[in-house]
Parts: sequence; structure tokens; C-alpha cells
Amino acid sequence: MNKPEILAPAGSLEKLKTAITFGADAVYLGGSKLNLRAFANNFSDDELKEGIEFAHTRGKRVYVTVNVIPHNEDLDGLEEYLVNLYNTGVDAIIVSDPGIIMTAREVAPNLEIHLSTQANNVNYKSATFWYKQGVKRIVLARELSLEEIKGVRENIPEDCDLEAFIHGSMCMSYSGRCLISNYMTGRDSNRGECAQPCRYKYFLVEEKRPNQYFPIVEDDKGTYLLNSKDLCMIKHIPELVQSGINSFKIEGRMKSSYYVASVVKSYREALDSYMEDPEKYKFKEEWMDNLLKTSHRDYYTGFYFGDKDSQIYENSSYIRDYDIVGIVRDYDKNSETATIEQRNKIFEGDTVEILRPTGANFKIKLEDLTNKDGEKIDSTPVAQMIYKAKVNEVLEKDYMLIKQK
Repeated sequence: MNKPEILAPAGSLEKLKTAITFGADAVYLGGSKLNLRAFANNFSDDELKEGIEFAHTRGKRVYVTVNVIPHNEDLDGLEEYLVNLYNTGVDAIIVSDPGIIMTAREVAPNLEIHLSTQANNVNYKSATFWYKQGVKRIVLARELSLEEIKGVRENIPEDCDLEAFIHGSMCMSYSGRCLISNYMTGRDSNRGECAQPCRYKYFLVEEKRPNQYFPIVEDDKGTYLLNSKDLCMIKHIPELVQSGINSFKIEGRMKSSYYVASVVKSYREALDSYMEDPEKYKFKEEWMDNLLKTSHRDYYTGFYFGDKDSQIYENSSYIRDYDIVGIVRDYDKNSETATIEQRNKIFEGDTVEILRPTGANFKIKLEDLTNKDGEKIDSTPVAQMIYKAKVNEVLEKDYMLIKQK
């Protein structure tokens, strides 16, 4: 039985390292140009080199998104950029535009190509077409059911990989092909600058009643008729594996390191548990608990089972019940003291939960807080400061501290 890879988003070098530390087989990220997350902390050339070295020394892979739908001016320097990616050692590029695919084959013929979900591939004929153009992997459109994915798998070459999103934000438009942002704000979603107008609050206006705004539902707070729920397939690992998908993709290059760690950990453990013994596999609620603690909208299963209940009408807000408050950078066993990099405010005596790469979460109490110079403090008022705390459990580097709001 094929074991799919866990593919995680890496919006920054820190998130790349977090994803791999918490169990990702591969990461995808944006380089210095031509990717659909213009406002993410995209990688400089030096950061890309460091990230690739970190991944490759651990047997992991790095894919770079080159997935914009480019205008003429976007193509300036394309050849040099693709050659540089190949020479830097990226494992594949993720592309949606035929012109970029053609150019990659011309200037870097050994660079592996994955077809982006932006290309809207929903059938086996199209997948075969792209395979014949030199594409190694098809990132399927989100609009497919599991049965349709099985149909694609059964009718394409065996060495053509399939990748599918299994967790994260969903787009109200067809696999990201949205023009609303460009129309309303001048920011082109297909060139990486989406303003997410699908999350805005909308009212109806009847043409003969200007300036009269009618709520679409009987609610004076308005409605968010375009606002989608978040995809979550953690309870359906067996069905995903059996469908023939080669790569389980997690959405979220704009999300936090905590999001990356928690989501990767849950899917890693669930997939490993199933692959170890499919007959005895049993879902663990702790996997879902971790996903519920991250910032998210209401969850659903997308198009996989034909679910029509996809919209959130009440508001556009995320559910944020927990915050990351720190990352362990060192631990002294003799003094039972942890050195922590702060991410949100904490106080003397706070009890926090520990998220670690493997094993169940557990709680600790932070006592005897001091700054990095050993001076006593009662709280940590400034983000990104380094502080020390006495703890009642053994901690390791990269453990995350989370706290309920």
C-alpha cells in the first residue's frame, strides 16, 4: 500500500524547520518571485539555501511555488530564476501556467514539475495531458470527490503522482480562480495579492432603492454569504489513503508556526497509526483536539463526500481559543529551568500546555520567571523576549507552549 507524504506549508524559514521537526515529509514555499502569497515572508535566496540544507540533511523535500498566472511583465527574468532554483537544489516547482512549464523544460529539463491546483485539473484526461508535457505530479482541484479521485488514479500512468489538499482554508471560487479581489480592490488574487473579499460582510441593494441595505438573512449583523468553512479530513485517513493520493497537502503559508506544528503533528500521527496496522486502526480524539486549538473556521469535509453545508453566514472570524506563548530554546536538567522565546504574554504561575513533535500534550506550571540576565520578572510584556522559568517537567528544544485564552 502506498504511504502518502505529509506536505506542509512553509511561509518562512522558521515554519519550514517547525514543519519538518513536527513530522512533515516535505514542505512547499514561495521563493523570491512568481508565487501566490505576495504577503507571506517569502524566502530570500540565502534562506532558501538554508531551508533546503535543513530539509535534505533530514531526508525531507522542498517544493517551490511558481504558480502565478503571469502577465508579460511577470516573465522578466523567468529563465534565470528557474535555473537558480534548480542549481539551489529544490526538489520540484509547483506551476500552473503552460508558458512557465515550457520554459522550465527548456532551461532546467531535470527540474521536477508539479501542476498547481490553480490549473483546475478535475479529470484523468487532463492529468494525462499534463503528464505528457513533463509534469510529474498533479495537484488536484479541490472540487473533486473521493470517488472522482479514484477514477483519476485508475486512468493515469502509475508514475504520475496525485496530490490533494486535506486541511485548511477553502476558496469560494473554483480552486482559487477568483476575480473579486481584483475587481473590488485592484489586488490580483491570481498574482498573489488576494484581499479575501469573500470574507467581507455583504447586504443586498435593490436597484430602485439606493442606499437601502437589506440583510440576506433575518439578522441585523448582516451575512457572509461567500465565506467558506475550513477543510479538515483528519477523521478520514483510511479513505484518503485508499483513494490513491500520493501527497496529503496542508494549506496555510500565511498561518503561524503553532498552526503548522499542530496540524502536521496530528496528521503525521494519524497516518502513521493507520499505515502501521490498517485493520486495527482507531481514530484518536486527541488529534482533533489539537486541530480545534489552532486558529480555524468551522470545519467540514469539503467536496470529498459531496457536503453542501460549506458556508458560514454569521461572521467571518476565526475561532481562536488558544495562543502560542513560547517556544523552548534550551533546558537545564540540573536547575530544572527552561529558556523560552516568548510569543505572547505570560505571567508568573501560569499553567501552559506543551505541544511536542511526538507524544501526547501535557501541562506545566511556569514559576520563578526571570529575564535572560537572571533578573526576577512577574510577566513578559514584550514579544520575542527571552526568559527563563522553573518547570515541573523535562522539556526539549522546539517544544511549544500554548495557553487557553
